[in-house]
Amino acid sequence: MIDLICICCPEGCRLQVDPDHDYAVTGNRCPRGETYGREEVISPVRIVTSTVRLTSETVPRLPVKTDRPVPKSVMFQVMDEINRVVLNPPVRLGQPVISDVAGTGADVVATRTVTA
Repeated sequence: MIDLICICCPEGCRLQVDPDHDYAVTGNRCPRGETYGREEVISPVRIVTSTVRLTSETVPRLPVKTDRPVPKSVMFQVMDEINRVVLNPPVRLGQPVISDVAGTGADVVATRTVTA
């Protein structure tokens, strides 16, 4: 039995996931908890948020995030790629900074516009 706390809503249900019985989930108060519990045990994913360096004198870092969840198992590879990026402004909100980061199919995008 694997114990988790559901993060799908503010309720914070304490879930139990049983991998020996087809990943049956108990403790959830809504259907989203069942889905979350099963997916978190079978194949956990996360949106990665971070910053990249800018050559701007006024704004030294640009906030970025993956445009979709990536497997938790490759988060360190994603961060390695993000840490190598240095951008020259201007950068637009939503602009791809890295395409197909770590071979996940996800892009890393800017979450702020920086003009100079």
